[in-house]
Amino acid sequence: MAASPPPAIDIESLGLDQGALLLIRRALAERPVGGELHVRGTAPAWELHLEAWCRGQGHPLRFEQDDAGMTLARITRGPHAEGRWRGAQPTGHARGDTEAEALPSWGLAARGATVEAGSPDFFFSLHQRHELWAATAGELYAQAAAAQWDPATAIDWAAHFELPPAIEAAVVQVMTYLIENENAALLVPARHLGQIHPHFREVLQLLALQCADEARHIEVFTRRATLRGHEPALSTAGGQASLRTLFEAPDFSIATFLLAVLGEGSFVNLLNFLQAHAPDPVTRQIARLAARDEARHVAFGMAHLEYRLSVQPEFQARLRNAIELRYDALAATAGLNEEVFDALVLLAAGALSPAAIAHGHAAVQQLQRDMAAGRRARLARLGFAREEAERLSELHTRNFM
Repeated sequence: MAASPPPAIDIESLGLDQGALLLIRRALAERPVGGELHVRGTAPAWELHLEAWCRGQGHPLRFEQDDAGMTLARITRGPHAEGRWRGAQPTGHARGDTEAEALPSWGLAARGATVEAGSPDFFFSLHQRHELWAATAGELYAQAAAAQWDPATAIDWAAHFELPPAIEAAVVQVMTYLIENENAALLVPARHLGQIHPHFREVLQLLALQCADEARHIEVFTRRATLRGHEPALSTAGGQASLRTLFEAPDFSIATFLLAVLGEGSFVNLLNFLQAHAPDPVTRQIARLAARDEARHVAFGMAHLEYRLSVQPEFQARLRNAIELRYDALAATAGLNEEVFDALVLLAAGALSPAAIAHGHAAVQQLQRDMAAGRRARLARLGFAREEAERLSELHTRNFM
């Protein structure tokens, strides 16, 4: 049986510098190594251009005249003619599990892409899966993307209300306190964002939205603090010292543990408290929306640490040590300032009468018990024994975050 003739393409008058190479490359890629492709064309000097390209790519080439007197190029796909694919590196799969380690040579390529040899290395300090991964990262990112809200439309800034001066001042003080804590909650993950290898895109995308959440919270807390013409109130040395320790956390997992699992977990309780005791509809709406966002941040922190402890159980000792070191560092500070504590009491009280203040004080004490119970439960989920979870929860900063 006679062999079938080699495939042929006619590039007509299309020059190689006008797109004909695309047609040639595609046709040649379908041939096995050693297979032949015939090419005809009429563009000026196309033979010279084709000869130069084949020489650079390692494809043997010869020319002859066909029966009609036209030049016929006979290209043989060379054994080392993979071009840009030669020596290229795969980067895993776009869907499915990530790799245990992302290589510097993968650079900024999409996960699943093949990276051409000779591409520059990029150094990302967070390039190992156990250092940053969470099994639910993709799901949490999808939830976060769907839950973004616009401060201009999600909150009724024009809602009518009138508050006694003391109550309005309490709102301003609490908002001032929330702003500085949310500044920390934005900047701590932002510090790590540029260190994450894009192979772990779900975590990268989720943290980017988390930073957007915190930026939005800072905006709405500031707008509420200044809504009635006031400037923000007091920021204390103790509060600043507490937040500074978050910046000194030695790695991503420790920072996530202190910020999300302990601090933001307690803040969810605080925001729910503010929603329940808000003296006006604007404050209530802000607290509700911010609490929903913060709950996602806590969920990621828990998912990440559960994953890390599942592959590195001994890391629990470092979590314990982080709480104890932070406690020692803050032992001489005042913790939650009196102005914030009194403001929370007053918001829960709603008035300055002794009976109302007694009610408000009891509500804030219950808030603190709820915060401690939440911390204990999260520590237990991370494998700490009940007694140790109790002890470590009590060592958490009195500044809540």
